[in-house]
Formats: sequence, structure tokens, C-alpha cells
Amino acid sequence: MKTLIKIAWRNVWRNKLRSSVVILSIILGLWAGLFTMALCLGLNQQRIDNTLRSHIAHVQIHHPKFLETNNPNDTITNHKNIYSNISKNKLVKAASKRLIVFGMGSTNSGDTDIKVNGIDPEKEINISNVNELMIKGTYLKKTANNIPYSAIIGKGVAKKLNIDLEKENNKITFIYKHKKLDTILLNVTGIYKTSNTSYDQTNIFVNRNELNDHISNKEIVHEIAIGCHSIENAKKLKEIIAPISPNNKVQTWKELKPELAYANEMMSSFIYIFMIIILIALSFGIINTMLMAVLERKRELGMLMSVGMNKKNVFFIIILETLFISLVAMPVGLILSYIIISYFKTVGIDLSIVGEGMESFGVGTIVYPELPLKMYVNISIMTLSITFLSSFFPAKRALKLNPAEAVRSL
Repeated sequence: MKTLIKIAWRNVWRNKLRSSVVILSIILGLWAGLFTMALCLGLNQQRIDNTLRSHIAHVQIHHPKFLETNNPNDTITNHKNIYSNISKNKLVKAASKRLIVFGMGSTNSGDTDIKVNGIDPEKEINISNVNELMIKGTYLKKTANNIPYSAIIGKGVAKKLNIDLEKENNKITFIYKHKKLDTILLNVTGIYKTSNTSYDQTNIFVNRNELNDHISNKEIVHEIAIGCHSIENAKKLKEIIAPISPNNKVQTWKELKPELAYANEMMSSFIYIFMIIILIALSFGIINTMLMAVLERKRELGMLMSVGMNKKNVFFIIILETLFISLVAMPVGLILSYIIISYFKTVGIDLSIVGEGMESFGVGTIVYPELPLKMYVNISIMTLSITFLSSFFPAKRALKLNPAEAVRSL
């Protein structure tokens, strides 16, 4: 066995240029595949994180019909008891009550459909990061003039309604229907911008208590958003909450945004398929290289078989030569990929040149590639497996050599 290994290793470097070209192609193929995988995973994970952090959270509670009808009369029943129980749960990082009203916002410059979110500012910052995304003005606060309703709006809403805080053009008339058609004059104190353009075009935030006082003489809640310590706890938390909230609908982020969950599941399959395609393409280069090596050494292999080396050992030598090429290239490709991915995971990749498209997709202009360690292991196994399979064709070709004819060949 040791002799066969030495022969195979020596044969790999008999033609250094050819072997180096194959090794380099494997290194670059692995790097390109792994970096692309990391970029796709980073984009998808960033989209999920941005969506959860900006407004959805991990779990939400609503009236069973609210998300379908958007009817402000469909409120959460027994919300005080539910909120109290949720706050004590060890899986819960934070929770926030929301009062949500849909209607029309208008200014002298136009009007647009908007969604007014009544929130508790101090509690909401533990659920969403809107307070960190202010580009103009300040986060929610009470005004000192005759307009009691302060509001922060998305950049998209500001653009549609031509709101400019610097010119003090900051009044919005909000028209909505609760029990009757009513209006509220909102004083815009800040403008925020998330990574999701469509979200910014419809959502406005106001103080929940102020909005509640205007709408009803009792506290009403349309949504309770709950953030877990870990995204993996969402399903378990739902199972805990459901029994104490039988008349309401409890949903995880995957149920609220099934397209995100589907994309997350599909992404894992996609990146492995993509990597398999790259490895199969590389396998043709390996097969071609090893087949040339076998044909060039036709006379040598014939002499070995003539002096007593059985075909099994010849077959094994070709297999080993192919695997050695992979074993030299694979660690270099994996280490190079890990270093580059780790670097860009820290500094990010600036894709502001396609910023509008990225934001419509729900992703920011800076993307941070990431690749779990288990995927490096899986790709290593895949690389060795495909290399091993690739070695069979040239090895089988070597077995077809006739020793007598091979010795006489030039």
C-alpha cells in the first residue's frame, strides 16, 4: 500500500504544470462557489433580519379576522392578561402592544393610503429598530402646540406627500373609518428609512395612548408583537401562548411572512445545487487531465502490468492520483474562501450601485456574506465524493490497456 501511495504521489508531480492548472481550477471553483453561497445566504438572512427587526418580530397576536379585514373593531380579547403572561415568559426578550388603523393621509401636495401604527415608544424600541433608522427629525415625542399627535413617517410617505421638515411642511390630515368617518391632524416630527421601500411608503408611527384616546374610551389593542431571545424559539413560544389566548390568533414570523420562510428553505437547496453544478464542471477537467495522464503513460503502465502488477493496483494508483489532486486543492480553496468570506462579513460589500433594487427586495445596500461552518464540511465531502467518482473513468481506461500492445507503443 505504501508503495502504491508513493507511486501515485510521484505521478501527480511528474507534469507539474498540468497538475498545477487542475489544482488551481479546483481552488478557484471552490472559492467562487463558496463565496456565491455566502453572498446568497447573507442576502437572504439580512432580508429576514431586517423584516423581523423593523416591524414583524418573531411572534404576533391578533384578532382572528384582523389581518384579513383590517377592521379596527377586530381587537385582541383579554389583551391585558395575555400581555402579563407573555412578559413573564423566559423565552420572551420583549413585547409591545400596537393599535393599528388604516386610512388616507393627505396634504396640500396629494394623498396616499397609509397605515398608522400606535405604539408605546419606550417598549417598541426593544422590538423594532425604527428609532435607529431616523434620517431626519427625532423619534416620537409629544408636541407643545395645539396639535397633540406627533408622528414619524417613512421616507416613501414623505416623498408621496411632499413632507419637508426643514421647511416646516409637516402636517398630515389622516382620514380613517372606525365607528364613523373621522380625521386626525398629525404633526410629523421625524422621517425614518428602512431597507424596505414598500414598507416606508405606507407606515406611520404615533403614540398609542394618544391614538387610543381619540378612538375609544377604553384601551384597545390590535396587535401584540413579541421578540424572542432566539429566532428558533418562535415556534415553541407560539405553542405556549396559544392555550392562554384561545380567542385570538397566534402566528410565528414564518406564518406571517410565508414567502420569507419559503425563500429561507429554498435557499439551502439552491446553494447545494449550485455547488454541485460547479463541482461537476470541475470534474470534467479532472477526468480530461487524468485521461491524458493515462494515455501518456500507456507504455509505462503496460510494463508494470507485464512485470506482475495486477490490474487492481493499476486501478488503485489512478484513483489515488486523482484524490491527491483534490486533497491538495481542497484545503487551499476552503481556507481562501473562509478568509475572504470572514473579511467581507465584517466590512460588508457595498452594492449601492443597485440600491433601489436591493431596497425593493427588502435588503440594504451593504451586504454581509456569511456561511455556516457545517457547509464547509458538507462541501468538502461533496468535493471528495465527486473527485472519487471522476477518477473511475480514467482508471477504467487504464484497465483496458493490453500489456503487450502498451509496451510496444511510443
